Amino acid sequence: MKKHAAFKEPMPMPNPSFPIKVHPPSGRKIVSGQTLFVPHWHEHMEFLFFVSGGATIECGSNPVVCRSGDLCVVNSNELHYGFSTSDDLSYYAMIVDISLLHSHAMDAVETKFITPIIRNRILFQNLVSSDEEMNRCMRAIIDELQQEELGYELSVKSHLYRMLSLLVRQYVATTSELDEYRHRLRELERLAPVFTYIDERYKEKLTVQQLADIAGLSRYHFSRLFKEATDKSLIEYVNMIRINKAENMLRSKSMNISEIALETGFSDIYYFSRTFKKLKKVSPTEWRNGDL
Repeated sequence: MKKHAAFKEPMPMPNPSFPIKVHPPSGRKIVSGQTLFVPHWHEHMEFLFFVSGGATIECGSNPVVCRSGDLCVVNSNELHYGFSTSDDLSYYAMIVDISLLHSHAMDAVETKFITPIIRNRILFQNLVSSDEEMNRCMRAIIDELQQEELGYELSVKSHLYRMLSLLVRQYVATTSELDEYRHRLRELERLAPVFTYIDERYKEKLTVQQLADIAGLSRYHFSRLFKEATDKSLIEYVNMIRINKAENMLRSKSMNISEIALETGFSDIYYFSRTFKKLKKVSPTEWRNGDL
């Protein structure tokens, strides 16, 4: 299936012969409202393990509210975006190519589970809330990858198999969720040129008609499809992209707030400030000064 290439993120692995990696918690302070990562997808599964604080992870257009002790499971090829909802957020991100668990023989494990998971025929619910056995597996994998003692690969694979067995038994997405996921993939494929255009031209004035023409749709069908695919109106989505671009500019302090507003496509500084506060819960000045 052709995928929404506009948001594909390259996913190099430290060890290509053992394609799994863990990003530890950020050493810098993460504040409420801060963007953790912009919308993107990759062919690998991702597990976000929350140690403290909270965050909202949008998987597809489904907002997943995560707190300390939760796991967020991002399926292969699933568009996802995240932002912090607390000032004490700490989390691990584990990214794994499930082909790591391929069997050379077409045994029952391969045919019933591994291949269907890789091909998105089996999907998992995004939220695994305070499941201590799943969390033990995550902690064990993190420790093994950090220490790399003799045989760590065997241990990591054994814990991955255990995690998948728990997911298959308790957290498989329903048929309707699978159908919705496939439908949303088709929508994102059709809108891929639009997302690319917005990312490249977010500073410019963008109209529904202009983007509908790019997608080859009427204004009505474009607006409906865009809302279904992103759970946002066009202006809400464009403003999200613009405000995400403004975050780091405010922290760098290389431009004043009026200049940043213009640089990110806002002709009115007051509208920029209102939009920023609506999305980030603080004003641009508070964000810049760290008065959170």
